[in-house]
Amino acid sequence: MRLIPGMLLAGILLLNCNAYAQKSARKQDTTALFDAYVQQAVKDWKVPGLAIVVVKDNQVVFKKAYGTRDMSTDKPVDTQTLFACASTTKAMTAACMGMLVDQGKISWDDPVIKHLPGFKLYDPFVTREIRIRDLFLHNSGVGNADYLWANNNLSTEEIVSRLQLIKPAYSFRAGFIYQNIFYVVAGQVIEKVSGMPWSDFITKNIFTPLGMNRTRPLLSLVTDANITRPHYLIDSTIQPIDHESADAVGAAGSVLSSIDDISLWLKCMLDSSKYAGGRLVKPETWKELLRPQTFVPESEFYPTQKITQPNFTTYAMGWFQQDYKGKKLNFHTGSLNGLVAIHAQMPELKTGVYIFANLDHAEIRHALMFKAFDQFALGGDRDWSKEFLALYGERKRVAEQKAKSAADKRVLNTKPSLPLQEYAGKYSDPLYGNIELKVVNDHLEALFNQTATGVLSHWNYDSFQLSWNKKWDGKDLVSFNLDTEGKVAELTWGRASFKKIK
Repeated sequence: MRLIPGMLLAGILLLNCNAYAQKSARKQDTTALFDAYVQQAVKDWKVPGLAIVVVKDNQVVFKKAYGTRDMSTDKPVDTQTLFACASTTKAMTAACMGMLVDQGKISWDDPVIKHLPGFKLYDPFVTREIRIRDLFLHNSGVGNADYLWANNNLSTEEIVSRLQLIKPAYSFRAGFIYQNIFYVVAGQVIEKVSGMPWSDFITKNIFTPLGMNRTRPLLSLVTDANITRPHYLIDSTIQPIDHESADAVGAAGSVLSSIDDISLWLKCMLDSSKYAGGRLVKPETWKELLRPQTFVPESEFYPTQKITQPNFTTYAMGWFQQDYKGKKLNFHTGSLNGLVAIHAQMPELKTGVYIFANLDHAEIRHALMFKAFDQFALGGDRDWSKEFLALYGERKRVAEQKAKSAADKRVLNTKPSLPLQEYAGKYSDPLYGNIELKVVNDHLEALFNQTATGVLSHWNYDSFQLSWNKKWDGKDLVSFNLDTEGKVAELTWGRASFKKIK
């Protein structure tokens, strides 16, 4: 064996040290540049608080919290602060179903009624033919049905039961309309097959093995004070608002987590579901979860495609998908009133990112997602924050112009056909629920499904503007229809017609 001379050995060691130092310096430069970019983006988007983690090659390469969790108290966000995962929960629920597939207790192609015999949709054919995998793909033919849980007090069972009253919006498997309620059905299947509620199953089989000790499946289970407050832009001012509970539709979007905890889930799913104690699902099941299963039309995809110009937009099980710089990007947003999240991964690059923020529909999440992939994996210096600010700013301007145009059509100097007392009473619809109107002083007040309240002010003729007491719920127009005797027969609100019953 030849010995390396001392001078030569020292030179080799010096070169290695220099190379390591240069690599470390580059890493520090990347981290510092990204940190500065995030700080500026938080400022530009006026986001009160945000937390972000980036994973590459199974290592956390960036993790930081910014701003305040509650503008009214100015308490800072930290990496343990709880945020809403919202619809990024969907990928977790799909993984739970994958575990049951691996155990041989269920098949992706089992009819739903095999496990839930009482499950029923409006169309008997779809009731018979819808499969387990369809629950995750938004292709059932049923349109968006969030009115069954938002501002409602229905139980999970009642929400699912009312699916049978919804007429199809398109033919079975012939389209795509984003749909939360079928993930709720998936949660019921998980409970039926596993013998435990979805909330217990996900805790036992995902949160506990991954060490996600602060993560909770339901808002009602959170007792920790270190939780963010939702924020909303109201009357041109960002204000803290009440939490919106998604517990009734838990499997679709009720999980709460911190950026420390969620980094463990991010690493696990990026690494084909592996973790220190094994893996959550088999390799073939992980691939199935991420396999493109249905096309997403432009009308149902994210507005960001106007700028990113993807060649394909598809949906897997709890994941939107598109190409980005020649690679497949799997991602999903989460949105509840005043809170947002985004989970994204590019398995080919072994890179993933997760972002929480506490401002309603703050699309800083998309900007930082693309910037993170550029900064840590793909290269490029495009200012996504600036471009998306312009994109969503224009969308806001167009929406405001439409609202103004609608207001301009209001016919002035009209009055209701009847005294206000004649409009008071109870109204009901089998699908949408109940509205009760009362005359208070000189105006009508509304109680919707025993949860949401608002005030009606005259608009024109027999139409009124309903201003919700929770200002972040906005305003709606409702109209009253009279029968042949000139008495109030029904109240129409959007797609719903509520018959007067008292």
